[in-house]
Amino acid sequence: ITNGGVQGPIEGYNSLDVDDLLTTTPTPGQSALLLPTGPTAAYTHPKWMEPYFDPSTPRNVTALMGKSAYLSCRVRNLANKTVSWIRHRDIHILTVGSYTYTSDQRFQATHHQDTEDWTLQIKWAQKRDAGMYECQISTQPVRSYFVRLNVVVPTATILGGPDLHVDKGSTINLTCTVKFSPEPPAYIFWYHHEEVINYDSSRGGVSVITEKGDVTTSFLLIQNADLADSGKYSCAPSNADVASVRVHVLNGKYPLPFPKIRAAQMEGRAPKLYPSPRANTRLSRP
Repeated sequence: ITNGGVQGPIEGYNSLDVDDLLTTTPTPGQSALLLPTGPTAAYTHPKWMEPYFDPSTPRNVTALMGKSAYLSCRVRNLANKTVSWIRHRDIHILTVGSYTYTSDQRFQATHHQDTEDWTLQIKWAQKRDAGMYECQISTQPVRSYFVRLNVVVPTATILGGPDLHVDKGSTINLTCTVKFSPEPPAYIFWYHHEEVINYDSSRGGVSVITEKGDVTTSFLLIQNADLADSGKYSCAPSNADVASVRVHVLNGKYPLPFPKIRAAQMEGRAPKLYPSPRANTRLSRP
């Protein structure tokens, strides 16, 4: 026992042997010294020593479908308390400490002692895994920290759809973007009327340029457009659903009634093509 940094008994006081306390029956005088003489208050844990959540922990997490999702919960001063993860969709306890309490073995909790982080890993995340998750400390009452998981699916889009209008003899330029993909698609096929476009066909003038990255972009270029090039075009990445657009090759006449032409032009979806004076006269009749 140390006394203010001084080893051994302090002058004027006798040293106290712990074994004597455990084996010796105290005299009445000793009892008066050892036992409290009045009511004692219950021990109160200091507020600054109680567990609390690190408020800088992200509350919104986005994961890619098919990849692992990681939800963090950073707890300070945990001491002998435990941390649990609960899925709010069905109020299901997923993990308690490092133990998994669900038959779905995709869920696993990992404790990183250096960061005091309790991370919930969801392997091969699915769309149904999206939603609210609760990180809970076993205090009385319990303390909770909520994290929302968003699961995104790779998506392909052809810009300017669903209808594109080009003049005969011009170049058809279709742009397909692939977003929310964990990695660039291994390939992108282009289709015309449900048939794969052959870039080396006798028609000629057909080329594809693909730029891979966080957002992969594929450009289909068809030079000297002809009426036979009209129809449905589809972009089919290896890791996303097919995106389609319909192309109209115009031979100096617009296929829609004039009022719809004007509406399309107002929305920026159509070229400024003008009908003949005869058509104007016909449309102006009451």
